[in-house]
Amino acid sequence: MARVRYGARTEAEIAATRTASSKLPDIWSTGVVAVWESDPDVVAAVLPPPLKPTARPLVRANISKVDLAGYPLGAGSVAVAAEHGGVAGWYPLVMPMTHERALTGGREVFGEPKKLGEVTVERDGLVVRAAMARHGIAFVEVRGAVSGSLPLPEPAQKTDFYFKFLPGVDGSGFDADPVLVHCVRNERVRKLESVTGDVVLRESMYDPVADLPVRRLVEITIGEKTSDQRGRVVERVSAQALLPYIHQRYDDPRQILDGPPEGSV
Repeated sequence: MARVRYGARTEAEIAATRTASSKLPDIWSTGVVAVWESDPDVVAAVLPPPLKPTARPLVRANISKVDLAGYPLGAGSVAVAAEHGGVAGWYPLVMPMTHERALTGGREVFGEPKKLGEVTVERDGLVVRAAMARHGIAFVEVRGAVSGSLPLPEPAQKTDFYFKFLPGVDGSGFDADPVLVHCVRNERVRKLESVTGDVVLRESMYDPVADLPVRRLVEITIGEKTSDQRGRVVERVSAQALLPYIHQRYDDPRQILDGPPEGSV
């Protein structure tokens, strides 16, 4: 009988896949990173418990073009600064990717809030433009001009927080208790430049990052970096506490009816 590709793989094939994935070469990306201070109440409002806001209400947009053999990948994220158990990190609200292959592992393994979208990084001489778009709306655009080289940072360890869960098959709650994941990345940078420019947030009912206004721009950089990642489950979290936030993961048109967070102006 000819090989049935949907059939069970042998133990040797499974082992070979694991070995190959553990020996991936360095994958370098060119990315624009913008960091700004937003409204403290708004940043706190988007954090599901047990995540807590940090002393500074920071928001980070990371827009990258990844050098993958065979096909380039656009990868983006919008995240807010957060803390858990004494660990400072970032809580991504949306992570648009240009290929489905990049979605699957991140969503199913780590619980990353990845969605298909358009991600572009363009540079013409000193002029830089980077954007994340979905449903025809460039909901984040970073634009400016390179203003100088920056010293290369030392290799650093950075943490992102994700919630991994499966909605219940009966349409109510979850199939099992959701878990909080710490995803740790070891990052190396080989080129880094400062950018003088601005961040434009456009209204989108699907990706409402415009609710996180730029009150003070901290920095914009463009650089080349590589990183690995590993995740671990740190605790099971309250399903009841997480339920009000799961719309963050999906395109919910009812978000357009949401009122502003209490205390916002």
